[in-house]
Amino acid sequence: LVEPASFPPMMLSTLFLVASASLMAAADPTPIVLWHGMGDSCCSPSSMGWLMDSIKKEIPGVYMYSVELGSNTLQDREKGFLANMNDEIAGICTKIAGDPKLAGGFNAIGMSQGGQFLRAVAQRCPNPPMKNLISLGGQHQGVYGFPHCIGDTPMCDEIRSLLDEGAYIDWIQNTIVQAQYFHDSDDEELYRTKSIFIADINNELKQNDDYKKNLSNLEQLILVKFAEDTMVVPRDSSWFGFYAEKDIDTIVPYNETKLYTEDRIGLRTLDQSGRLQFYTMKGDHLNIDMTVLNEILDEYFK
Repeated sequence: LVEPASFPPMMLSTLFLVASASLMAAADPTPIVLWHGMGDSCCSPSSMGWLMDSIKKEIPGVYMYSVELGSNTLQDREKGFLANMNDEIAGICTKIAGDPKLAGGFNAIGMSQGGQFLRAVAQRCPNPPMKNLISLGGQHQGVYGFPHCIGDTPMCDEIRSLLDEGAYIDWIQNTIVQAQYFHDSDDEELYRTKSIFIADINNELKQNDDYKKNLSNLEQLILVKFAEDTMVVPRDSSWFGFYAEKDIDTIVPYNETKLYTEDRIGLRTLDQSGRLQFYTMKGDHLNIDMTVLNEILDEYFK
């Protein structure tokens, strides 16, 4: 062996650079946590399994943890409809914290309602830290209506009326997942005081400064909207937009909502520092364009 001091300075510098590059190349990619959408399960071969395989092709060697609610596929699907999501999110936070492969931090991808559930993880459970979050068709301002029921029509109005009557009854709020992110723009006060989930993580009733601080710590928040989405009502909720109060013919864009202008959860902070990104995919809900998704992964996950 040759003593390092016997190398010429230029050679030492070159060796250092080569060694550093080798260490960087050998480092494992940042792991990814995924949360599936309504009616799906963690590892269904035709949906989440397909997505995970596609991501592995783009980021070889990446470790992925796909959220499973309950202890089997049936329970996982059922809990996408019937559960108290505050309890479920707390449980997932415990699982993430107990996974040694996630201890150094992780990126996250949420599918549909999984988008707002992972945002709640970022806001409520900062350790280990979530670095970047991709929300694919999430409902970040909630929904006001029923899937495939968009616009001011007699049928949609009747469905909304039924939800208005029942969505904020205590036992429904604590049991029906979709009621927990139902946002009645015709009665904002009822929504703020009765919604146990989406109003809470959006700091609608009281200000939780930890929520704001923790979300502001994200490196990037990437919001994907589907251009012809008929599941998210209104589809602008995927970008934090929503109906004007008592006016479902008018959409208030994200940067004109009180959530943004009052910077309740750090959305304005992220935006003004260049860490809030908006993408559109063509087609209906969760019609994922892998070309666009791979561009996002290459930009923010590598």
